[in-house]
Amino acid sequence: MQQPWLPAKWDREADVVIVGFGGAGAAAAITAHDLGAKVLLLEKAPEGEEGGNTRVAGQGYLYVSDVDKAVTYLNAMCGHFEIPQDMARVWAHEVHRNNAWVSAIGGDPQEHQHPPVGIEFPDLPGSDCVRKYHNGDVLGYSQTWAFFEKSVKQRRVEVLYETPARELIQDGISREILGVRAERDGKPVFIKARKAVILTCGGFENNQEMIRNYLPGLPYCYTSGSPYNEGDGVRMGLMVGADLWHMNNYAGPSMALKVPEYRTTFSLTPLHFSHEQPGGMIVVGPDASRFCNEKLKTMHGKIRKHGKWVPSPVPCPMFLLFDHAVFSSGPLYDKKPVSGWGRIIERYDWSEDNVAELERGWITRAPTIPELARGIGLDPAALGATVARWNASCASGKDEDFARTIMLTPFGRGPYYAIELSPSMLNTQGGPRRNAKAQVVRPDDTPIPRLYSAGELGSIYSYMYQGTGNIGECLAFGRISARNAVAETPWDKG
Repeated sequence: MQQPWLPAKWDREADVVIVGFGGAGAAAAITAHDLGAKVLLLEKAPEGEEGGNTRVAGQGYLYVSDVDKAVTYLNAMCGHFEIPQDMARVWAHEVHRNNAWVSAIGGDPQEHQHPPVGIEFPDLPGSDCVRKYHNGDVLGYSQTWAFFEKSVKQRRVEVLYETPARELIQDGISREILGVRAERDGKPVFIKARKAVILTCGGFENNQEMIRNYLPGLPYCYTSGSPYNEGDGVRMGLMVGADLWHMNNYAGPSMALKVPEYRTTFSLTPLHFSHEQPGGMIVVGPDASRFCNEKLKTMHGKIRKHGKWVPSPVPCPMFLLFDHAVFSSGPLYDKKPVSGWGRIIERYDWSEDNVAELERGWITRAPTIPELARGIGLDPAALGATVARWNASCASGKDEDFARTIMLTPFGRGPYYAIELSPSMLNTQGGPRRNAKAQVVRPDDTPIPRLYSAGELGSIYSYMYQGTGNIGECLAFGRISARNAVAETPWDKG
């Protein structure tokens, strides 16, 4: 008798079906293949745009030199948002193996070139265990991702592009995950997973409804990462009974330009923490007042305040204001090919003099500050007072409001300019909760049989985040999930 939860026929089958071809999916696919499993990768993006956030991140991955110190550091970053200690320990143990694994599959971590630099929170105990690696000595343009992608393709693992997973197929009695209903060319594709499914499809950073529901204080936020990360794994996990965790955590916020013509955000040079420019520049909120040190480097969206690390404020709408000296000093868009979907994949050719973007309407111009205020919907008197206060701070050499020290320059002659800024982030950290075996679990802590996850979907980072930590975790839990998935006994022995 045909069970109602099974399709009339399976279109494809594999031992392990992996949903999402980014860093976690690549690590899981390589590991499962090398253990002798037949692997099938489902990827939502078209060929050429795969790779998730791993492809457009800074190309570093985390390695820790000492397991015990790493556990201490992770616990300190989590703070009051505690995580289970078996999870902290398995994370540290496996991240400690990252360099050996990269070497084992033909990579070159070049350990001798990587001192303990880039520690996000050096004030926290255990932080000196942090090492940030990449494959080889070239940063930018997805070099580390290219190595992982090449390693998958060398193994002839089949990848189905433009085939998003829509639903997990679950046994109505045993609650085992039997396969995936995907979609290709608008038609359903039923894929049997003889042993297990591994979800590695990233977070919900490009899903505005989930952002409003799960990220406190954000009416909207736009990603600088992969636009294909729309919370598919969260939705599929909920449909089969998964618990969720860390849904309020994300690698942000920052401030950036978002325009309708492009799916992801633009990083602007006046906001870069170390960049000096001539001319006056401030950022104001909806009441036309400043609300932050515009040149302060945030730790993936966290700032130090009252002795604690808290999210950077982003009162929407926000506006970057600047004078003609800033406008005429060079392109406002930071085009360095280090990270970000726009810089790595779309590579928009921003004009050298900013005139094309002014003509597109991305920049507002006015001859006076009051007229500029009216043009962007702010109170002219309030904005005039804010600019006057800023100019007085520059004259005194001290920003009494937010202690800014970089680009402490008054507004000069007009015309004056404004760009509306939006909250931006690379990725979210929340998703279906997993255990130390990378099994997705229910609210009662019991595993959903034959369902695993890795990567940013249900990441271990509950509050603060160490740079390169997501790719490091992708590699670690990608391997853990694959080892345990391959060890499963096939549910259909026929």
